Amino acid sequence: MPPEKISRMEAAEIDALLARLDPQISSESALVHVHPTGVTTLRVIGDTHGDWRSAEAAMEWFLRAPGERAFVGLGDYVDRAPPDCPAGSVVNALFLLSVKAAFPDRVFLVQGNHEAARRIPVVPHTLPDEMERRWGEDRRRYSRLMGLLERGPLAGYTSSGVFLAHGGFPSRLTSPWTDRFRSVDETLLVELLWRDVAVSDIDRGLSPPFDEEALDEFLNAAGLHLFLRGHDPNVVGQSLYHDHCLTLHTSRIYEQYGGVLAAQVPLDRPVHSTWDLEVVHLPTRPEPPARDEPRRTRAPRRAGPLRSQRSGTPRGDGR
Repeated sequence: MPPEKISRMEAAEIDALLARLDPQISSESALVHVHPTGVTTLRVIGDTHGDWRSAEAAMEWFLRAPGERAFVGLGDYVDRAPPDCPAGSVVNALFLLSVKAAFPDRVFLVQGNHEAARRIPVVPHTLPDEMERRWGEDRRRYSRLMGLLERGPLAGYTSSGVFLAHGGFPSRLTSPWTDRFRSVDETLLVELLWRDVAVSDIDRGLSPPFDEEALDEFLNAAGLHLFLRGHDPNVVGQSLYHDHCLTLHTSRIYEQYGGVLAAQVPLDRPVHSTWDLEVVHLPTRPEPPARDEPRRTRAPRRAGPLRSQRSGTPRGDGR
């Protein structure tokens, strides 16, 4: 359902849409293997934060050929909506959930820390106020929407070698590594949704930031090669840790930090670093997206003395 249409709905229509989505959105496991049959390319978006115009522009690529493509969101679909997106958090969440309901095996909405606000409080959490201002006070409506978002996975991975999560990765792994996700405790929740990267100026303090050594240890144990994440606007678009970590944001609220970005991830061949994927620069105008494919560029390599100094010794393993 187009977000423009959702934005014009009255309270009773919103409630009816929530009721329709409830049986269509299944609870997914904490870790999902993203390998839809017949799909060779995956589009990944970062934080949209109520910017349903950017979310729609990113989703347009998938909706043109849903039988051949897949789509992953890295969380934070609500809160901080831009001014030109009325009731942005609600509209954005319902738009993405509607597409998920239509294509459950090709669309994956990974949770961010803003989707887990009922377990670990987050500031700002504007979603309840947005709902009340637009449709009146009804805590059940808020609970129903949050309940749908909480059914999404906490992380995902591809056979081509990519780990997908909002903030970070587990620091203590079992064997096999996927067993760590069978029981979600608070430590795992914080590491996946709140963990920061050490080269950033942002450190929220809930979990120790991860450095290159910690990332290498996790990727080696998991047999993966690249980490795609959101969460931190300070490092958006920067190819970190010798091109094995890339942060995406897909919201015009943080456009000045690195653009409104998505990534195209191959599923039919190995992904060894950021050089094996494409970064998509989405339109930043408030108008609906054009039918033409947005301009693409490769993910940038490490640039500037700050990143070079903090990235450590260059690799010799060719991963």
